[in-house]
Amino acid sequence: MLQKMILAAAAILLALGAPVRAEPVTIKVGWVVLTSSSVPLSLEKPELLHNEGKSYHIEPVLIRSTSAMVTALATGDVDVGTLAYSTLAFAVLNAKLEDLRVITGVMEDGTGNAATGHFMVLKDGPVKTVADLKGKVIASLAGGSAVDIAIRAMLKKNGLDDKKDVTIVESQFSNMKAMLMSHRADLVAISVPYNFDPEVVENATDLFTQKQAMGGSQLLVWGSRQPFLTAHRAAIVDFLEDSLRVTRYLTDPVHHDEVVQIVAKGMKQPPEYFADWLFTPKDFYRAPDGMPNLPVLQANIDLEHDLGFIDRTIKVHDYTDLSYVEEAAARFK
Repeated sequence: MLQKMILAAAAILLALGAPVRAEPVTIKVGWVVLTSSSVPLSLEKPELLHNEGKSYHIEPVLIRSTSAMVTALATGDVDVGTLAYSTLAFAVLNAKLEDLRVITGVMEDGTGNAATGHFMVLKDGPVKTVADLKGKVIASLAGGSAVDIAIRAMLKKNGLDDKKDVTIVESQFSNMKAMLMSHRADLVAISVPYNFDPEVVENATDLFTQKQAMGGSQLLVWGSRQPFLTAHRAAIVDFLEDSLRVTRYLTDPVHHDEVVQIVAKGMKQPPEYFADWLFTPKDFYRAPDGMPNLPVLQANIDLEHDLGFIDRTIKVHDYTDLSYVEEAAARFK
């Protein structure tokens, strides 16, 4: 009996002295489009996720739009979510997410020679200038979306009233070509990869681009709420380190053919659909260090206010904490 008591006491002492290994933090990551961020593509390359399963675990969550992502962040259904610059302002002002923080950039429009959104008309149609849009029909995405804001900005630049001088209807990118070809719309918004469609190339032309309408755009960022970030700093930094590693892999020309096959499989499309543009200079820009362009992001949100979509602007720096991605990027130096 004495021997058993001694052994039990020894076991307790050993247990108390042994380091306790924390369970990985589950990070629910909201995504909208397969190719718009490193998640969920990263799960197809687990060897690049050096810290997954150690300090953190990814739980990908498909959310159908960035506006729905605001709700998911508010309810805790996602911990990190993809937000457009337009929905960032809505999250703060309408959903009252004062503790929301931008932690990294995802994708930019019009940076250098990289992709920008296209606003196209028929080559043989009546619209040759923005002024010619008066009395015409314009197909946009949802009101207040990044695309929609660019259209209204260009109309305003050219002295047209977006509520009186034109009719704006909502559609999806996948329907834009049909709307233009069938003359149901005189101007449509067409983005990568739809602008590479042979029928679009043959019959349509740019009236203007998103870059011409509003300069550069910080199209997408990752946002998270401060309490979650503070509670799990080490795991978030590890997660962002792996995310940057994946982004660099995806955009490296050496891996282009492999990446095209992965995306084609995930989106159930032929590889030829992606081969010419995906993760190339024809695609939208992704910063290798994950840093968003904050001056551009501020200008985007100020324009959103100028066009009347929000009742006041916000100071982007008040809702940004880039220390996490800065620490992650420093590990590659």
